[in-house]
Amino acid sequence: MIKVSVLYPYTEGARFDTDYYVNQHLAMIKTLVGTALQKMELEEGVSGGMPGSKPVYQAAVHMYFETTDAFFQSFGPHASKIVKDVANYTDIRPLTQIGSVRSL
Repeated sequence: MIKVSVLYPYTEGARFDTDYYVNQHLAMIKTLVGTALQKMELEEGVSGGMPGSKPVYQAAVHMYFETTDAFFQSFGPHASKIVKDVANYTDIRPLTQIGSVRSL
């Protein structure tokens, strides 16, 4: 199992429309990549590691796929459409990480 994380660094004054992100952007991704997507989770930052500190990330989405090939084959053909939609909900430049997942 692999996890594709798209992370939106917290930036004071940045625009991030969570409603659009969830109901339009993430819904579009689910439809486009289909059954290759095993699970999707949204994480919204509430704090950093110290009480009262700002979160490191405004938001992060975690998408789970069986393999990196499954991700690239299902996401790749739609990547340009997905990336073009980013401007509709944020002015934050997202970061992407792909990692393997182990249950402990």
